[in-house]
Amino acid sequence: MEDKKTTSLWELYTAFFRIGAFTFGGGYAMLPMLERECVQKHPWVKQEELLNFFAIGQCTPGVIAVNTATFVGCSQRGILGAAVATLGVVTPSILIILVIASLLANFAHIPAVQHAFAGIRVAVAVLIFNAVVKLYKSSVKNGWDIALCVAAFVCVALFKLSPVYVVLGAALVGVGRGRWGKQA
Repeated sequence: MEDKKTTSLWELYTAFFRIGAFTFGGGYAMLPMLERECVQKHPWVKQEELLNFFAIGQCTPGVIAVNTATFVGCSQRGILGAAVATLGVVTPSILIILVIASLLANFAHIPAVQHAFAGIRVAVAVLIFNAVVKLYKSSVKNGWDIALCVAAFVCVALFKLSPVYVVLGAALVGVGRGRWGKQA
């Protein structure tokens, strides 16, 4: 990992600005971009640490991307780094939303615009699927993990259980396996 003192606030801001500007589809779709910027280009965190930040960001209130940016920024430059990384990831969204909001009412009824949004939804679905596959490959390592994955899917998809409860339950299962699984 890069020395925390050598990571400039400008580097944090611009890296997270790029992530915020060029990632569409929310938190899951931005995982590949987070990996590219925070693990490969700037080795600020290791892959596993980024996945941990991402998982914690999903469990805490707020937007996953903002939470993850905050964790990475904090790991590099403390509270100021957290604020700068967070500002970097939200700035593009604020600018884009301001432009779209001012124009959308005038153009939303045009068929080409409606078709463009339909195409964007498909592309975002593919990006999310790609992120899910990467998370699955890096996280699911054995039969217990597969069973937990299937159980979580069933709880959310079939029983409409809140993802918050599913994540908390999975955390408890993980703690239990770690504590009692070693004794067996």
